[in-house]
Amino acid sequence: MTATVVGRPVAAQSPARARREMPWLAVVAAVYAVVQLAMVVPHMGGGLLWDESVYASQVDPHRPAAFFSAPRSRGISYLVAPVVAATSSVVALRVVLALLSAAALYAVFRVWGPLVGRGTAALAALLFSGLWITQISGSQVMPNLWVALGAVAAVGWFLRAPAEPRARWWLAAAVAGVTLLRMPDGGWLGLPLLAAAVCVRRWRPALPALLGGLALGAAPWVAEAYARFGGVGARLRASSATEGGMVPQLNVGTALRSLNGPLLCRPCQVPLRHPELTLWWLALPLLAAAALAVAVRDHRAGHGRALPATVLPVVCAASMAVPYLLLIDYSAPRFLLPAYALLALPLAALAARAVRAGRSPVPVAAALGVVLALQLGSQYAVLADTTHQAAATAERYQRAAAGLRALGLRPPCLVAGPRALPIGYAAGCASAEVRGNNTSTTASALLRRAAHEPTAVFGHAPGHGLPSLRDRGWTRHTLPGTGGLSVYVSPVSGRAERPGQR
Repeated sequence: MTATVVGRPVAAQSPARARREMPWLAVVAAVYAVVQLAMVVPHMGGGLLWDESVYASQVDPHRPAAFFSAPRSRGISYLVAPVVAATSSVVALRVVLALLSAAALYAVFRVWGPLVGRGTAALAALLFSGLWITQISGSQVMPNLWVALGAVAAVGWFLRAPAEPRARWWLAAAVAGVTLLRMPDGGWLGLPLLAAAVCVRRWRPALPALLGGLALGAAPWVAEAYARFGGVGARLRASSATEGGMVPQLNVGTALRSLNGPLLCRPCQVPLRHPELTLWWLALPLLAAAALAVAVRDHRAGHGRALPATVLPVVCAASMAVPYLLLIDYSAPRFLLPAYALLALPLAALAARAVRAGRSPVPVAAALGVVLALQLGSQYAVLADTTHQAAATAERYQRAAAGLRALGLRPPCLVAGPRALPIGYAAGCASAEVRGNNTSTTASALLRRAAHEPTAVFGHAPGHGLPSLRDRGWTRHTLPGTGGLSVYVSPVSGRAERPGQR
């Protein structure tokens, strides 16, 4: 098969030359794994963060499942289930995920080799994997990176489906995987692909695979909607309420402020960190527009295969960014990972086109190399800063859990209040909330349970939905090493030690 790089056919290589060609994509994937193992896993192996605790608890045989809110999907829980069942080591879990994410990076960008050329696919993988949020997400129990990788595979197999019947099966699998990981993201990915399959005769053979993949991936979410929420409509309304009301609103400024951290910006009232490092983000739409313009020009010149391989990733990236830029009022850097992954493809092709079009390719390639090196260096700086912050948060949860154990809380036990979900998971306790987005019980039900089960309530204050706990014989403690976290412990809880009691 003849490959195409932004409209320019790449001559088929002889087997001998193909064997001699440097496996750049494999190199990029290996470096991605090494960076995670060297810069992320050693710092993040102490414990899981909030959302990670929720996802892991669903399949952890040794801990109670935390409340699973309406917007979530269970795909990432299924992915980590074998590891969580085999070991309780967070380090082992992160190492496995780091290696799996590197292998997946190689696999999904390899799909694009016949479409844009192997070198361009490897460059796209480098552009995406070089982002700090991609590097920190690879070993996390979070769905967004896997959605991004699945989207890259899905669009690539979609473009290959007309000429390769087996590509339709891979397309169905990729779309099903994205939808299983995050049902709404699967829908936003499916919209432009379905429109393309309906409107363009050449792509209509992909339509059954698209529909089948979406249906298969959405089935568990739909079944849970009826089992827990009273139907799809009720779950969508509950999801919207949890997200703060999904209505048209411009959220670009919030996304920009969270670009270099924190990992979650809700409410997003922080100033922009490292504003000098945001130029690449501001340049993204301009570079995407330039890639489209070049592809259109090459298409008019007779290189027809370049246009779909540029337009479809851009359109799918825009579609998958819509809910996070136009429908919610908070942000997290991981939300836009699918858009970054898809846009890396036309941007890499644009760079390759610039090198090939120049009269003297070496200076152009050198200049682009310098720009790329500066970009990667800035991302590593942000990665180091954000990783240390995330590690400090996870360590705080672990210290709080250790403090609860020192107070006599042993499974079966219950933790409630702010931060109850991650601290409860770290302590091996069930968690519950009487207010907020993770409301899972009532105040009266919690007090009845606390009468016969060791229970701790964090952040208790008037108006939090519970009556005065001190009047009911609960004791207040400040947990050491947690930055002043205070907790009320029920009378039935054992008290091997009483650090900070007052």
